[in-house]
Amino acid sequence: MIDIKSLFDYEIENLIVENGYKKFRAKQIVSWLQKGVEDFSSMTNLPKQLIDFLDNTCYISCAKIERKLVSELDDTVKYLFSFRDNECVESVVMKYNHGYTICISTQVGCKMGCTFCATGKSGYSRDLTASEMLSQIESAQKDLNIRISNVVLMGMGEPLDNYDNVIRFLKLVSSENSLNIGMRHISLSTCGVVPKIYELADLGLQLTLSVSLHAPNDEIRSSTMPVNKAYNITELLKACRYYIKKTNRRISFEYAMIDTVNDTDECAVELSNKLCGMLCHVNLIPVNSVKGTNYIKSKIERQKAFIDILSQKGVTATVRRTLGSDINASCGQLKRNSKEGGI
Repeated sequence: MIDIKSLFDYEIENLIVENGYKKFRAKQIVSWLQKGVEDFSSMTNLPKQLIDFLDNTCYISCAKIERKLVSELDDTVKYLFSFRDNECVESVVMKYNHGYTICISTQVGCKMGCTFCATGKSGYSRDLTASEMLSQIESAQKDLNIRISNVVLMGMGEPLDNYDNVIRFLKLVSSENSLNIGMRHISLSTCGVVPKIYELADLGLQLTLSVSLHAPNDEIRSSTMPVNKAYNITELLKACRYYIKKTNRRISFEYAMIDTVNDTDECAVELSNKLCGMLCHVNLIPVNSVKGTNYIKSKIERQKAFIDILSQKGVTATVRRTLGSDINASCGQLKRNSKEGGI
């Protein structure tokens, strides 16, 4: 079966024309998909023969809401979505002064195994398709009756480990015939899959690249992030500099502040020396509670001291605001289903 919502407009046109239908029918189908229809029978201006053809050869991907939690602290909303094979992912909608942002998942689970992240502990099942990423946004918009203006690929999964589907999603979501969310309103987070950072840089997309760094040296990073054993910090920062040069876009480095692990003055000095002179910003994230770990978030005084040391080297840093903590919707807390302690 063909995943029609993952196809570009010209691919839908080719499918329709090659099977003996008029070209204009493709535009009608695209229009219906843009309206969020969930079955072909709802495409009321198509002839029955074409509807039957679509039913027999294609499917429309949807993200079904299985569970929904709303934070009492800040109105953050966390969804558990299911797809046609009953696999589930979590997504989070956050409200800011500038509008609504959704954090979407790109894989069912994750292979990367970062020790401070709940997603990896739930294992990996499969990659999401481009349409399944789109459907998370569409379902949330419809349920909340809002327009989502910003997308962050920071939910479950490593986006660059699902590279082809993610690139297809990025091109679709920014299309005028889809959700029309511009690249500058999209952030993609990676734990550091170096070869794919180079590939992404060469595409020249104007999205924001967020790199999960979380340590100033290989010893600490390898102990918390297995990916560092494949691509160490030197290789990663080299790729980041290449990305900046190719795109002229500032990189955001994510840094989970873990008490006594990576938050010392020495760590701050080492990090500032490595990032000095780069077009970047550091997001300090007090590590969130995850079952099965003994990590404790850094004290506020330690966070402030860390920022001061970075600023002395000209490296800008801020502490990320924590949203949805009462519903386990914060960074590193997303899981695959309710049985695993997620939603």
